[in-house]
Amino acid sequence: MLKHRLIFGTLMILFFVGLVLFDSHLDGSLSGTPSAEKPQATLFLILICLLAIPAQLEMSSLIRSAGACLLLPAAIAGSIALASTFYWPYFTDNPDLFFIYYILYSIVGTLLSLFLFQVVFHGTVGTIRNCSATFFSIFYLGFLSSFVLGIRIHQGPWAVLLYIFTIKCSDTGAYTLGKLFGRHKMAPSISPKKTWEGLLGAILGGMLAAYGFSAFSDIMSPAQSVLFGACFGVLGQLSDLSESMLKRDADRKDASGTVPGFGGILDVLESLLLPAPIAYAVFLWL
Repeated sequence: MLKHRLIFGTLMILFFVGLVLFDSHLDGSLSGTPSAEKPQATLFLILICLLAIPAQLEMSSLIRSAGACLLLPAAIAGSIALASTFYWPYFTDNPDLFFIYYILYSIVGTLLSLFLFQVVFHGTVGTIRNCSATFFSIFYLGFLSSFVLGIRIHQGPWAVLLYIFTIKCSDTGAYTLGKLFGRHKMAPSISPKKTWEGLLGAILGGMLAAYGFSAFSDIMSPAQSVLFGACFGVLGQLSDLSESMLKRDADRKDASGTVPGFGGILDVLESLLLPAPIAYAVFLWL
């Protein structure tokens, strides 16, 4: 498993970094401040939308195992609509107003489509259960991932790379120290393999990644980067635990076997989702 994690983890990193840098080269944000008028991160948005499809399929499998039914067409469409929230305002004359209306119409449209698919395919049986599970899935995958796109659009490619590297290096630190020294279980009823030693590894991994990144960019000072790495090392693990709760409820170890060494797409993305809105706010503050 470790061999697969190293191989596929390296390939995913190379692909992602290449895509972000090429995308930012195309829209001109690689060498300067992101434009307030020109659309940004088109390729990045396409990647998020493509990932939403297998991620929702995995979520559908988890929810079905837990006794509910994901209204899949509405889930995929809703998550893509919310994930792209920060992209479309660039095509309007009044981006701020459009942003508000887009969110409102996306939420209302999503709710209407949930009831429509429910009544067409399932009647009234399981309406509360199915619609609630589907709306949660849309919010979890669509709304939260929109802030990763927001970081890329409003703060540029180096900020989103800093965020993702920090979270993923904290994952690596947690896995390594947990594997080598893990003795004290952190939340055995949720994730039996997570330990307090692994959490320490996540904090150290996040600190090292953010501090190392700060040496090559002016996004934040070294002191800020250390604090950023420590905080998001913890937040990444909490986000990881949140998805573990979903898998425990579905009696699954992994979301799927799509990504060798990691599990499924959800297992790769899980630590990035919940901290994303906080990271977006932090970068705005900086």
